[in-house]
Amino acid sequence: MKGRVTTKASVKWILFLCVFCFAIGTLFSNRLWDSSAEPNGQQLLSQRRHEQVLQVINDDSTTNKNLSHNNDAMDEVLKTHEAIQSLDKSVAMLQMQLAASRSSQEMSLDSSAAVSTLSRDGSAKQKVFMVIGINTAFSSRKRRDSIRETWMPQGKKLMQLERDKGIIVRFMIGQSATSNSILDRAIDSEDAQHKDFLRLEHVEGYHELSAKTKNFFSTAVAKWDAEFYVKVDDDVHVNLGMLASTLARHRSKPRVYIGCMKSGPVLSQRPILHKYANEDVSLGAWFIGLEVELIDDRNMCCGTPPDCEWKALAGNVCIASFDWSCSGICKSVEKIKFVHEKCGEGDESVWSDLF
Repeated sequence: MKGRVTTKASVKWILFLCVFCFAIGTLFSNRLWDSSAEPNGQQLLSQRRHEQVLQVINDDSTTNKNLSHNNDAMDEVLKTHEAIQSLDKSVAMLQMQLAASRSSQEMSLDSSAAVSTLSRDGSAKQKVFMVIGINTAFSSRKRRDSIRETWMPQGKKLMQLERDKGIIVRFMIGQSATSNSILDRAIDSEDAQHKDFLRLEHVEGYHELSAKTKNFFSTAVAKWDAEFYVKVDDDVHVNLGMLASTLARHRSKPRVYIGCMKSGPVLSQRPILHKYANEDVSLGAWFIGLEVELIDDRNMCCGTPPDCEWKALAGNVCIASFDWSCSGICKSVEKIKFVHEKCGEGDESVWSDLF
C-alpha cells in the first residue's frame, strides 16, 4: 500500500511540476518576446526620427540652395538695373548734347540766312517769287515799248505785280564805253519815266552777252532773295501767268534749270564759267555737270502763229513764243502785238493764277 501511495504521490508531483514548469516557461518566453520586441519598436521609431531629421536637413539644404539661387538672381537683377540706369544716363547726356548741337546749328543757319538776305549795301533783301531780266540794248527803245504795250505791266500795275505776286520784271542793261554818255543819259531818262530798269556794272557790247548774262544773275541774286531767276530777250513774247504757274510746280526742287534744250553734244569738259559766243549756250554750259536738274519744257519755245495760236485754242497756252529762224520774233516791233492777240493768255491771267 505504501508503495502504491508513494507511486501515486510521485506521479501527481511529476504532473504538477510539469504544469508548473510549462507555465513558468510560457511566462518566461512571453517576457523574453516582449523584451525583444520592445527594442525593435524603439529602433523603428528611432529610424523614423532619423529619417525625419534627414528630411529636415534635406529641406534646409534645398531651401538654402534656393535662397542662394534667389540671391544670385537678385544680384543679377540689381546689376542689370544699374546697367540700365547707367545707359539711361548716357542716353540722356547724348540727347542733351545733340539738342545743344542742333540748337547751335540752327543758330548758325539762322545767322547765315540772315546774312544771305542782306544786299550788297547791307540792307535786307526783298524776298520774291521770281526775277525776270529782259535783255535789251541802247538801240532797242522801240522793242522795249512794244513789250510794255503787250505782256509787261506798267506803272502801278508793275508795282502791284511785285507787291502782290512777288514777280519782278526789269529791263537789264549795262553802261556805255564812255562814262555818262548820251546813251546812258537816255536810259536814265527812260528809267525815270517807267522805273523798270536794272542797271548792271557791265560795258554793253554784242560780243559780251555771256558776261552780261552772268552779271545779271549775280546782280539779281545780290538785290533780291528770289526762288527763280529768269532771263529773256526783248524780242520774245511771254505769258507771265503760265510762266509763274509752271515754275511753281518745281518749287520743291533745290536746284533746277528750266528751258528749251537744243540738240547738240553735251559739254562736260570745260573751264569753269567759260563764256561762249552765244549767251544761252554759255548759260546752259555753266549748269552742265553741276547738281542741277535740267528740265526741257517745250512750252517755253513755241513758234509764232499759227503754232502758239493752235496750242492756245487747244488749252495749252505757251509760256514763250518766237521765231526759230530769228531766235526771237522776226521784226518784233511790228509783229509782237499780233502774237499777243493770238497767243496771249489774257491780261488778267497773272492776277488770277495761284502760285
